Amino acid sequence: MHDTIVILDFGSQYTQLIARRVRENNVYAELFPWNTPASTILALNPKGFILSGGPASVFDFDAPKIPSYVFESRRPILGICYGMQALTYALGGEVAQSSEQEYGLALLQTIKPNPLLPEGELSVWMSHGDRIEKLPNNFIPLAKTDNSPIAAMGNLKKGYYGVQFHPEVRHTRKGSQILRNFVIDICETTPDWTPRSIIENSIERIREKVGNQQVLSALSGGVDSSVATMLVYKAIGNQLSAIFIDNGLLRKDEAKQIVTTFKKHFGVKLIRVNAVDNFMEALKGIENPEKKRRIIGERFIRIFENQAKGLGLPQYLVQGTIYPDVIESRAPERAQAQRIKTHHNVGGLPKDINFKLLEPLRYLFKDEVRQVGIALGIPEEIVWRQPFPGPGLAVRCIGEINKERLERLREADAIFCEELEKANLLQMNFNGNELSGSAQAFAVLLPVQSVGVMGDQRTYQEVIALRAVTTEDFMTADWARLPYEILAKVANRIVNEVRGVNRVVYDISTKPPATIEWE
Repeated sequence: MHDTIVILDFGSQYTQLIARRVRENNVYAELFPWNTPASTILALNPKGFILSGGPASVFDFDAPKIPSYVFESRRPILGICYGMQALTYALGGEVAQSSEQEYGLALLQTIKPNPLLPEGELSVWMSHGDRIEKLPNNFIPLAKTDNSPIAAMGNLKKGYYGVQFHPEVRHTRKGSQILRNFVIDICETTPDWTPRSIIENSIERIREKVGNQQVLSALSGGVDSSVATMLVYKAIGNQLSAIFIDNGLLRKDEAKQIVTTFKKHFGVKLIRVNAVDNFMEALKGIENPEKKRRIIGERFIRIFENQAKGLGLPQYLVQGTIYPDVIESRAPERAQAQRIKTHHNVGGLPKDINFKLLEPLRYLFKDEVRQVGIALGIPEEIVWRQPFPGPGLAVRCIGEINKERLERLREADAIFCEELEKANLLQMNFNGNELSGSAQAFAVLLPVQSVGVMGDQRTYQEVIALRAVTTEDFMTADWARLPYEILAKVANRIVNEVRGVNRVVYDISTKPPATIEWE
């Protein structure tokens, strides 16, 4: 069993990043709501606890509190932002509302050498209104900023630490080192959470769960479903049959590429189902995105059920669900998160499905999925493929869906991706502290018509929105600063080559407040 760090979620928008940063150090981390029963947490025998930030104040009537088992475990503790304030409050220190709130970058000065923080000055990311006025007994101040005389504290003997800033965000210089110091040095964990160990553990769990049962895989050809399919195939071999459903919602030439790639590289039994008319009929007249997702989820399952009848009625269905899908779809058992949208393979499935779901990637981030894919020997053109939503172009074709509008969107999307690939911008590059290129890029067709002029004639046609983002984990994202000349070339090609489009716009929204996909 791997050493585990438990992260207790007090509601911070950055909580998932903490888990990701810990795992970057090859140490397994699990995230739980702060009020999770003690038995669930202690069953993991955690080597340490991290208390996340959150929007509450310790003075609120219903403010989250640190469970008693955290202290009774005698394991190291790191409180971040609200977590530091809650730690102070619980141990008898004093917290007060600050007359000068701190949001954004601040300059941190280490005032005493310690195992957690690097010496000297560094820029950190602050987001708080309260501050520590009096330390708990046996704690000492470790660092300060202009507005926070106690910006970090510690009881070095017990291994209890608190920081007012957010080491998990990239804006904090040496934030990853700070978390590594806590996880590796203070908690004394063994860094053995690696792609190879993930594969070995997954194979063991899959075999134990499935036994000699037949399994179906929902293969879309994307990164997640491909890795999930190959992981299960490695575990149970010919017990697995992969079904690829061509629903008419894929990108240009995608169906052909998927079938060719899997027949060439893998020994998985692959069944292709042409269900274009089936999906188009079901989606006719539907504009609401949540209804689209539910319809698509149900149609997928019903088609799988029909296919299963000829395969000995498999009990399990493999899906490429990953952690961000779960977080955005609903408030899952391991995270405090409002439902942002229903992913068709999480909250969009019908309740009466005849399969048990097998989701080997359910608690992995996208970068971890890719690392597992590489370790499994999956070709790079699949592992590094641009992410594509489960409902496909249905959530990029805003408004009513029909074959004409889908073809319009497909052509515009192909032009955009083709030009980015030519310019080496279709993948994200990290240079120093700057991200270039795109982690995800696509076109969106809007149900909006605008006036234009083509050949001295008035046109009234639809609008294409281009979306390209940079991100490391898909939990947060920034819009990609693509060169103007590339955007100009793409826009010119789209209005000239795609019938029914006379205007192109570029989406410069970040996540949050927007999501990466439009629906």
